[in-house]
Amino acid sequence: MYQTIQNVRVWGTPLDNAVSQAVTCAQHGNVVQVLLMADHHKGYSQPVGGVVVYEGQISPSGVGYDIACGNKAVRTNLLYRDIQQKMPAIMNKIAKRISFGMGRVNKEKVDHELFDDDNWNVYKQIGKKEYQSLYSLAHNQLGTVGSGNHFVDIFVEEATDVVWIANHFGSRGFGHKTASGFLNLAHGRSFSDKTPGESMDQAPTLLDLDTEIGDMYLRAMSLAGKYAYAGRDYVIDQVLKILGASSTFEVHNHHNFAWKEIHDQKEYVVVRKGATPSAPGQLGFIGGSMGDISVIVQGKDSKENKEAFYSTVHGAGRMMSRTEAAGRLNWKTRKRSGGKITEEQMKKAVQDFGVELRGAGPDESPFVYKKLQDVLQAHAETLDVLHVLKPVGVCMAGADEFDPYKD
Repeated sequence: MYQTIQNVRVWGTPLDNAVSQAVTCAQHGNVVQVLLMADHHKGYSQPVGGVVVYEGQISPSGVGYDIACGNKAVRTNLLYRDIQQKMPAIMNKIAKRISFGMGRVNKEKVDHELFDDDNWNVYKQIGKKEYQSLYSLAHNQLGTVGSGNHFVDIFVEEATDVVWIANHFGSRGFGHKTASGFLNLAHGRSFSDKTPGESMDQAPTLLDLDTEIGDMYLRAMSLAGKYAYAGRDYVIDQVLKILGASSTFEVHNHHNFAWKEIHDQKEYVVVRKGATPSAPGQLGFIGGSMGDISVIVQGKDSKENKEAFYSTVHGAGRMMSRTEAAGRLNWKTRKRSGGKITEEQMKKAVQDFGVELRGAGPDESPFVYKKLQDVLQAHAETLDVLHVLKPVGVCMAGADEFDPYKD
């Protein structure tokens, strides 16, 4: 059950800095309700794990810079016992074939019907140079994973010994530049201007849907959503080829996005940043850390789920910042100092959990995340857990990769 703090519905243990941001969101615009899921923590303008329901408005700062970040998970036709001894070689192949890290381009150019989408006209309206730049960037990066907390994982469902694979990333540089461009336009700057340094706690940027810029952002966000889906589809297909497997079931969802939804026979815009849609019967993937379970969930038809505007967590939620965990990086020496978690501690924890790891660093270690089961328990009346998945292979960008496109 949730508690209400200054009109914000809060699941789990309230974190003051995230609650403060949520209260600020509630005080600006045509707000119907603000909610914090149990994995909430401080974000840019709108907290991660935060949901804001608007009437006739959309928030580019609420959706955030990683438009359409999300997950795809598939159940394969393989049993873990058949690939267990091959895991080191499998993870080497994944790390080699898939591009991880900031600014990476795909090793093979991927064509897709989304590049013929009418919504590219939004960027043509903005300017020929902007259109050509973003179109080229999107083409080059489609199917790359990025850095930060973005991953490609192999799981085993221990109850059945069945192998699952999943990934986590969004719309990459295309989405980031789209977000920063529309934030610029909303504040009277040119699309391609360098965005000035802004406070994490600033009020949300709002656009009315019945304005030209509001409609343009909605269309651009929708295109970024298709782009993220296409990228995650591509990466999953590559991993299936490496495994020599086929998919028997799939779950695919965004958790940084804005949706037009009907609630109590009225249309609203539901902006979820780090929150998974969970309408009755709707499936979602929720990831834990690389030393914890992940799950496939289904939304319940319950009073509490309705009061959550059919939203739930997107992960376990951080309880330690990246800098606190890994320390500050000296870009000249490429060495870190002052972190609470060492590389050795991280590797031992992951190894003890039985994970074959490629990449990652202390800022993504199991020590920096809450336990997923505790977070899920706070939402027990809103969702059912259908499948419990244990990671056995994790591939991420290298420890010192910084990625502005992460959520």
